[in-house]
Amino acid sequence: MLTADNYPLSFLCTRCDCHNGKLESDTRAFLSPQPGTLNQAIKDVEALVNEEVDGSVLSVWLMAEVDHWNNEKERIVLITELSLLVFKYDFMMFNCDQMQRIPLNFVDRISHGTFSFPKRSLLERNGEGVRVFWDRLREPSFTSRWNPFATDFPFITFTYHPVRNISDAFTALTDVEKFREQLKDAAQKVHTLKPVPGKANGVLVLNQPIQIEAYVGFMSFLGNENKLGYCMARGNLGF
Repeated sequence: MLTADNYPLSFLCTRCDCHNGKLESDTRAFLSPQPGTLNQAIKDVEALVNEEVDGSVLSVWLMAEVDHWNNEKERIVLITELSLLVFKYDFMMFNCDQMQRIPLNFVDRISHGTFSFPKRSLLERNGEGVRVFWDRLREPSFTSRWNPFATDFPFITFTYHPVRNISDAFTALTDVEKFREQLKDAAQKVHTLKPVPGKANGVLVLNQPIQIEAYVGFMSFLGNENKLGYCMARGNLGF
């Protein structure tokens, strides 16, 4: 299990000589890989785990959340014995700004694959991701779909964090496929131990495109290109 106490120092680096200059330049500004930063972040978020509600921590991940308007947001994600915990963490101020708890026995579907958009959408996204659903009978409302600040969606979507290639250790920490496998196994176990009345037990795993129903997204394009959803050193400041 990966925790703050056994977090390997090889995960923590400010540069990567084994990669080309562009990659080193692109990733060095991220605050999460700086020495000691991620250790402290993991300690802070683990302190928020309620063992009576969540059980013990099984694994820790560094992910990029993709919202329904195609905005990327840096997240620390914990898989525990009973919950999926998603944290918005400020790596500059060393503070957890937001926490989302998803009981694993409510997770009923996991889809994974490339991203897709409506036919007339001007947006695009490369790579693959994973989407976790916890209420297959509830669809987002029309109002929520068109509200960029809506948070009442019965699913959450992750993709690879941009620092995934700076070292083998970070590749493991941001591995979406391994995350999906561990989440599926943990959720299946909880479905057996603590079934929810009225819900079908078990987790359906689907390999299919992940649909983002957004058409025009100047703000998401601007934000994603400039990595505004990540804590980074920007000149003399960090955001």
